[in-house]
Amino acid sequence: MTTRIEDYGFVGDCRTGALISRFGRVDWLCVPRLDSPSIFAALLGSHEHGSWSLKPTGEATVADRHYDGDTMILVTRWETESGIAEVHEFMPINGGRVDLVRRVVGITGTVEFTTSLRMRFDYARAVPWVRQVSDGEQPGLLAIAGPDAVLIRGVALHATDQVHRADFAVAACDHRDLVLTWFHSYTPQPDALDVDAALLETRQWWTQWAGHIEHNGPHHDRVVRSLITLRALSNLDTGGIVAAATTSLPEMVGGERNWDYRYVWLRDAALTLDVLIRHGFVHVADHWRTWLMRAIAGDPARVQILYGIAGERDLPERELSLPGYEDSAPVRIGNAAVDQFQADTLGEVMCALHAARDAGLPETDYSWPLQRQLLKRVEAYLDQPDQGIWEMRGQPRFFTHSRVMGWAAFDRGVKAIEDFGLSGPLEKWKRHRDELRAEIDRRMVDPDGGYFVQYEGTDEVDAALLQLPQVGFCAPDDPRMLACVERIERDLMPDGLVARYRCESGVDGVAGTEHPFLACTFWLVEQYARSGRVEDAETLMTRACGTASDLGLFSEEYDPRNLRQVGNVPQALSHLAFVRAADALADAVN
Repeated sequence: MTTRIEDYGFVGDCRTGALISRFGRVDWLCVPRLDSPSIFAALLGSHEHGSWSLKPTGEATVADRHYDGDTMILVTRWETESGIAEVHEFMPINGGRVDLVRRVVGITGTVEFTTSLRMRFDYARAVPWVRQVSDGEQPGLLAIAGPDAVLIRGVALHATDQVHRADFAVAACDHRDLVLTWFHSYTPQPDALDVDAALLETRQWWTQWAGHIEHNGPHHDRVVRSLITLRALSNLDTGGIVAAATTSLPEMVGGERNWDYRYVWLRDAALTLDVLIRHGFVHVADHWRTWLMRAIAGDPARVQILYGIAGERDLPERELSLPGYEDSAPVRIGNAAVDQFQADTLGEVMCALHAARDAGLPETDYSWPLQRQLLKRVEAYLDQPDQGIWEMRGQPRFFTHSRVMGWAAFDRGVKAIEDFGLSGPLEKWKRHRDELRAEIDRRMVDPDGGYFVQYEGTDEVDAALLQLPQVGFCAPDDPRMLACVERIERDLMPDGLVARYRCESGVDGVAGTEHPFLACTFWLVEQYARSGRVEDAETLMTRACGTASDLGLFSEEYDPRNLRQVGNVPQALSHLAFVRAADALADAVN
C-alpha cells in the first residue's frame, strides 16, 4: 500500500533531505543535493526502487511522531508488547559530507528491530556493487555505483536477493546508531561519524537559528515550523532556495501533472526571501543576492526563470521509467519551464531585493547595477505575452498578474531612486510604471463585473490576482479587488479551498485537472484579513491549516474529497504563503 504524502516526515541538512514515512521507511533521498539523482526512490514506485526500512519486528504501533523542539530532528515513538523505543532521525549540518543518522533509543523493556536496505542509485537505474567493510569493531556495508558511494555503519547487514537485512535489539537506556554516509566513490571513505557530537551540534544549530525568528501572534508554532522548513530548502553552500524537495508527486493522483520542483525558481526564491526578511533574516538575502549575481552572470538578457541549486542553466525535462506515485506517470526530472518566458518573475525579484534594502541590507558594487540590468530586461519585453506565474503550456497571453509584476518591478526601481538616492532613469521608469497601470485599469478589468480578469480578453479569474494588493498595486478593499474575490469565491472554491484557475477553461494546455492550491488559499486568508473580513480569514485559516501533516508540513495541493495531500512536498510556496497569512491575521487582531 502506498504511503500517503502527509505520512512522510522531512529531515534535511540545508543541502539535501530525506522523506521518511510514518512506518519507518526512507523512501526518498537524493545526494549530495536535493536536485541530485536519488539513491532511494520508492516514493515514485515501490520498495524495489530503493528504500531503507527500520521498524520493530512484529506488531508495533507508532504512538507519537514529532520534531525535537525547533529542529529538523525527527522523533518517532514505537510501542510494542515487549517495550517502547524511539527512532531519532536527522542529517548533521557538516560541511563537506552527507550523513543520515537513525538512532534507535530504548525507553522501556527490550524492543527487537529489523532493518532492510535496498539501494538503487541514479533514480533506480543503477544497482550498486556492494561489499562488507569494517572500522575496527564497527560493521559496515559499502555500496558503489559510478561516481557515488554510500557507507552504512552500525549494524551487520546480510544480503538476500539484493536486499540487505539485519535484526538487533535495544533495551531501556540503550541505543544503536545506524548511519548512512554518502561520498564520491573515487575519494577515500570518510571516518565514522561521532553521532553524539553531531546530534548535539545539529540540535544547537537549528535551535539557535530558530531563536532569531521574529514573530508574535497566532499560529506561532506553525510559523516557526514553516520558517525552519524554508531554511531547510535553502542551500547552505550556494544560497539557492528550491521550490520543493521532491519531483513528480502528482497534482491529481493518476494524472500527468507531475513536475520536478527541486530547482531554484527566481519567483519562489524571491517570495521565500521576502518572508525570511520579514522575520529577521536579512543575511539570507545577502546570500541569495550573491547567488543571483552568479546565476545571471554577465548577460541579464539571458536570464532564466529557474536554475539548478548552484545556478546551473541546463535543466532539460526528461521522463524516467519509474512507475510514479500511485502509478501517476510520467515521472519527470528537469523542467521544460526553464525555456519559458514568464514576465512576472523579475517583478518578484525586484520586490524582494527592495525589501532587503528597506530592511537595511547594504549595497555592494554589483547589487544596484544588477537590478538596473534586470529592469532593462523587463523593459525589453514589455510588449511580449508570456506563460504566466502558473507556467501555462498553452498559448502565451498578456496575463494580468504578469503585467502587475512588471508594474511592481518599475515601481521598486523608482523607489530605489526616490527613497534611497540610487541612480537611474527615473522619468523613464515612472513612465513605464504609469503606462502599465493605465493598461491594466483599461484592458484587464471586466467591463460588466468590475473585477480584475486572468488575462486580457477573458472574463475568467485567477487566484494569482490575490497578489495585487500584496505588491501595492491596489488596496485590499479596492472595489475591483473585492469584486475579484467574489468571483474567486464563486468559481474557484467548490470544495472550500482555492484553486489556481479553472482548468476547464483550457488555458494551461495540459490534460486533466488538479486540486485546490494551498498557497492560493493562504493568499485569500491574507486578503480577507487585510480587507476587514477577519472572521472569514480565521475560518479559512483553520480549514487550510487542517491540510498540514501532523508534523506541520504542507504539500502543494490538497484533495478535499479524499482528505489527502497531493503535489510536491514540502512546498516552499505553501509554507511562505501560510506565514504571510499568519502575519496578516496578527496585524488584523492587534
